[in-house]
Amino acid sequence: MNPEILYEDKNCLVINKPAGLVVHADGRTKEKTLVDWLLEKYPDIKEIGEPWVTPQGEIIHRPGIVHRLDRDTSGVLVIAKNQKSFEHLKKQFQNRETEKIYNAFVYGEVKEEDGIINRAIGKSNKDFRMWSAQRGARGELRDAITEFKVLERGKGFSFLELKPKTGRTHQIRVHLKAINFPVVNDSLYAPKREAALGFHRLALHARSLAFTGLDGKKIKVEAPLPEDFEQALIELRKE
Repeated sequence: MNPEILYEDKNCLVINKPAGLVVHADGRTKEKTLVDWLLEKYPDIKEIGEPWVTPQGEIIHRPGIVHRLDRDTSGVLVIAKNQKSFEHLKKQFQNRETEKIYNAFVYGEVKEEDGIINRAIGKSNKDFRMWSAQRGARGELRDAITEFKVLERGKGFSFLELKPKTGRTHQIRVHLKAINFPVVNDSLYAPKREAALGFHRLALHARSLAFTGLDGKKIKVEAPLPEDFEQALIELRKE
């Protein structure tokens, strides 16, 4: 479960997060997290970033964590190694100046070659853990845009490239559900669908991330497709 280091300089670290690894503690479970791994390797970053206070009042340290990936999503994640870098990276995410590319397998064969999903996201009225981009969403509706391109399709599935232009929680999963092409093996947003293409986790991978370093240099880091994605592509291409 240890991450692979894809890029490192004196200000930041970019890793390939394995599926199944939680980024930081939630105050309820005691499993090992990415933060635990970071503090073992980089103890000096303990005070970097912004801590999170749980509803129970517990302070959860998130050293250097600028953005998150869901537990079952694999791929590229950047971590700040000092406070100046943290603020610099955080601002880029907030101002939508980073470029993120994901890959996903979805149920159904998407007819269009590419498109844009422009649907505001609010809280689901069914489950407090879920978000929604469909009628009946509760609370504040926040704008959300995801571009997609079909890379391959067949056997009732599609392999997509996705570019989220905003950074809402579960955005890609929520948007794909809203257009009736949910992510394969998404137990939260497609609970009644059978697992497929050999996946034992959410079929979503953060493929690449581009941002500007503290020195002004443009940095783009790519995480290769994990083994389960490679195997799913073989399955999709079988005659």
